[in-house]
Amino acid sequence: MPTSPLAAPADLDGVLQRHQHNPTRLLQILIDAQDLTGWLPAPTLTHIAAALGIPRARVEGVAGFYSFLYTRPVGRYRVLFSDNITDRMLGNDGLLDALCRKLWVEPGKLSEDGLVSVTTTSCTGLCDQGPAILVNGLAIGQLNHRRINEIAELIRQQRPLDLWPAEYFRVDDNIRRKDALLELQMPPGDALRAAIARGRDGWLDEVRASRLRGRVGAGFATAVKWESARNAPGADKVIVCNADEGEPGTFKDRVLLNSYADLVFEGMSLAAWAIGAQTGFLYLRGEYRYLRPQLEAALARRREAGLLGSAILGTPGFDFDIQIHLGAGAYVCGEESALIESLEGKRGTPRIRPPFPVVKGYLGRPTAVNNVETHAKTCLIALYGGEAFADTGTAQSTGTKLLSISGDCAAPGIYEYPFGVPITRILEDCGASDTQAVQVGGAAGICLANYEFHRHIAYEDVPTAGAFMVFDGTRDLFDVARAFVHFFAHESCGFCTPCRVGTSLLKGFMDKLADGHGARADLNDIEWLDRLLKNASHCGLGSAAPNPVIDTLQKFRPAYERRLVSLDFEPAFDLDDALAEARQLTARDDPGAHLKTHEEDAQ
Repeated sequence: MPTSPLAAPADLDGVLQRHQHNPTRLLQILIDAQDLTGWLPAPTLTHIAAALGIPRARVEGVAGFYSFLYTRPVGRYRVLFSDNITDRMLGNDGLLDALCRKLWVEPGKLSEDGLVSVTTTSCTGLCDQGPAILVNGLAIGQLNHRRINEIAELIRQQRPLDLWPAEYFRVDDNIRRKDALLELQMPPGDALRAAIARGRDGWLDEVRASRLRGRVGAGFATAVKWESARNAPGADKVIVCNADEGEPGTFKDRVLLNSYADLVFEGMSLAAWAIGAQTGFLYLRGEYRYLRPQLEAALARRREAGLLGSAILGTPGFDFDIQIHLGAGAYVCGEESALIESLEGKRGTPRIRPPFPVVKGYLGRPTAVNNVETHAKTCLIALYGGEAFADTGTAQSTGTKLLSISGDCAAPGIYEYPFGVPITRILEDCGASDTQAVQVGGAAGICLANYEFHRHIAYEDVPTAGAFMVFDGTRDLFDVARAFVHFFAHESCGFCTPCRVGTSLLKGFMDKLADGHGARADLNDIEWLDRLLKNASHCGLGSAAPNPVIDTLQKFRPAYERRLVSLDFEPAFDLDDALAEARQLTARDDPGAHLKTHEEDAQ
């Protein structure tokens, strides 16, 4: 096998200099260093640790935490198939196998010539146009066998990606229904001018009057968060936009960043005006890295127009700018304290709270973290006022909500509805038929059976961060739940024992059922594990991990019971069979070379 190249020390020094030898930029340094050669060999990690003056163990720990950082060669072409349940439903397994056969490479391994590796990643955010892959970080959707054949040939020819057909990399917005936010055509700066005219106190009063809640499942009041950060001790406040949209089935942030970036950046500036922040970060998930050039261009335009930087729009004391910080494939970084750890150049391990980020967040500074949709929605409040915003939706859930609809429907894509819309209306609009279940809120959300379709999207009824996956009558809901369990086991950060071990055990039980070795006792053990994960996990990932199993066990129990082959316990591992090789090597097959069974003991 050809030796993989190593980065030249001078090139690494250039990366370090670009990041000002700042240890809090460690993740960004590792991403840029990896771009030099495609991976992070040991000498590279050693060089970075010495240059930053930090322990090498810390550098290696960060490099080993994120799934898009590689400490072993992965080839000139790194192909990652999206392994979300909707991609599986569209046949991603067959396409992955076909590509591997054509390239003579085993899944998850580097080809013998060091050219290519093919494996899976959790979700690429292209659920509306799957099956999808990432090739060296660039997204390709709408895969079929014809396109797989073409991609295999391009890789065999070692064609650079910039010479691949441009149509491969076209990512559509697929906006199917617009309402207040997606209909908004606002010249950049108009919302800021309106907020500045109200003054900081007046602007925060409007946000309070709007009753805007964060556009994630928890729905925390935005005004309360901003006011807490504003009143926290310390003058150096921070605004963070959480664009780490890792929940399977969610892709609304991709669309907002692609076509409504000015609304997002203006919303961050509105938050900065409210709390007096000078520093802003957009935490962009690694799967959306291909959006970064156009986002940087949007920031540059805003700086030129006086919408970022010093004395924004000529307002003394309003100094604020935004940096883009790349993630590197870690679902747990969607949790705000884990995201802040990642911003500081660390492993994305959720913090123990309190203190909360609004009091002690990024580098110990008061930090307000909101997601992409929440920031964009504040532009509507600035333009039209809080009361007008609150007129839409329900009493406890004001405004509109973007839904990322995928699965068994005729028109997957982005739909914007006022809060309070019934599930039946959404299914009708997206062209779903014979629907037996809907997974709302992604893997961490809630699974609704067809007798619940009268319920409404609202924080007081069915809350959601935006994912809306449709499953028709042909789908096995056990397989859906099992896919989500595998997702959580893969994405657990490993910090706490209940989640690290519990998700692995839950995965094992689901696999045992799938392999035809299930017993009724396994269902009892699964229910016990569900309670353990719910009550003992350190963060929301662990407590949400059993949700798909809890819901499907309750509402679709026959999907589990038909996999039971025995009412009694059946071990998943046959120890006597595992000793067969030892018996063969010693030429023994007498009773003494076998383990005794309970039946033999009874005799």
